[in-house]
Amino acid sequence: MTAGGPNPAVVINALAARWPNLHVILEDPESKLDITRRRARRFGWPNALGQLATMMVGRLLRPLAARRTAEICRNRNADPVMPERVPVSRVASINDPQCAELVRELRPAVILLVSTRLMTRTPLDKLPCPVLNLHAGINPAYRGQMGGYWSLALRDAGNFGATVHLVDAGTDTGGTLYEVRTRPEPGDFIATYPLTLTIASLGIVGQAVEDAVHGRLRPMAAEGPSHLRFPPPLWTWLRYGLTRGIW
Repeated sequence: MTAGGPNPAVVINALAARWPNLHVILEDPESKLDITRRRARRFGWPNALGQLATMMVGRLLRPLAARRTAEICRNRNADPVMPERVPVSRVASINDPQCAELVRELRPAVILLVSTRLMTRTPLDKLPCPVLNLHAGINPAYRGQMGGYWSLALRDAGNFGATVHLVDAGTDTGGTLYEVRTRPEPGDFIATYPLTLTIASLGIVGQAVEDAVHGRLRPMAAEGPSHLRFPPPLWTWLRYGLTRGIW
């Protein structure tokens, strides 16, 4: 299940090479307005608008991100384009009853979430198989969004990594299955850190899916302080960029 994009496509291509019966459920992305309203309820409008401003700057940097994405994929032999041979079903949201009905028809052995909205408790409880998530951050210190960015901005580069974990009703709080740590490369920035982490995680994603198919998942409780992360407001992103070189 995914909302689409080059990072999920990289994962889909890797899994399709091993599992020819792979099926993709593609949800509509959340609107920027809905996301901003939800964050305003949590943080207040100034911070929510600051996060929106960072997202807007990200749009201006899309040409740079596209060039860097192509370079990363070329160097790592990763394919960021959805394979035509994999069937795709579209839903408005992974939380809609239509999605649960589709899952019942497909009868999967395992579901993997890659770049989706948060799955809520009611639809999650109705799914008939393990649900895994690829998270671009090390749990529990970098739950939520932009985990790779925050590990670098907070001078914790040793935890620049990704986690595959079980999905529960919380945000990246389910049991950890595998972790991988790596390093960003020259030219990476906030828009490309997730791709670098996605490619680094392909091995553990494949292993977790295989474990689920064969009924040998062994989740572990994540240890250490737990922090839920969000995209930085524009002024925070600029401050860490100018003072620490983390963009």
